[in-house]
Amino acid sequence: MTELDTIAFDIETTGFHMDDQLTVVRFDADIGSRIFLNTDGRAPPPNLEARVNEELATAVSISVQQTERTLLSEMDAFVESTLTHQDVKLVAHNGERWNGGFDLPFLRTRLCYHDIDWPFAELSYIDAMDVFETRFNTSGDTLTAVYEELIGSGLTGLDPFVDSEEAVGAWEEEDFESLVRHNVADIRRTRALMRLAERYCSKSDFSMKSLDPVA
Repeated sequence: MTELDTIAFDIETTGFHMDDQLTVVRFDADIGSRIFLNTDGRAPPPNLEARVNEELATAVSISVQQTERTLLSEMDAFVESTLTHQDVKLVAHNGERWNGGFDLPFLRTRLCYHDIDWPFAELSYIDAMDVFETRFNTSGDTLTAVYEELIGSGLTGLDPFVDSEEAVGAWEEEDFESLVRHNVADIRRTRALMRLAERYCSKSDFSMKSLDPVA
């Protein structure tokens, strides 16, 4: 399991209902972060990527799209060219668990809506939330709380939000820089926690599943 490189994965949305839409899809690896931003036809700051990268040790690449459909198409092309057939595993925090999760179920619904095929065929997946609920003694249950308890507050300066719910308002108000900064911080928390879990937990503590579809 640990021979597979970790690619952290997360999404941002306008809400939790089936007719809400994706605003951000993000991935994070050792070499940097890849952010897909849906502006819904609005223009982001022209120097958005440069401003986000000013204070970061590893690079952030931002792909700005005008619609949810083009965001999903660009994400699909990225996964096919960069992740598929590589020795990697996708990792999320409450992305998909045996009794629920959010990110992958929401993504499936939006892919169905746009009639776009499932992009993660041949990839493996682990949900980090399961490990931290069962193998660590923490008082918090959110991604940020668990990260700060076990690792520290090193990403606090990057994240402009106290609560992830602020991301919806930022997108609506066209504050795309704050939205992207929050997303970079969150996705890096996820990957850092997975690295920590792999240091202290046995392989049998991780539940890995294949994301290959049946058909």
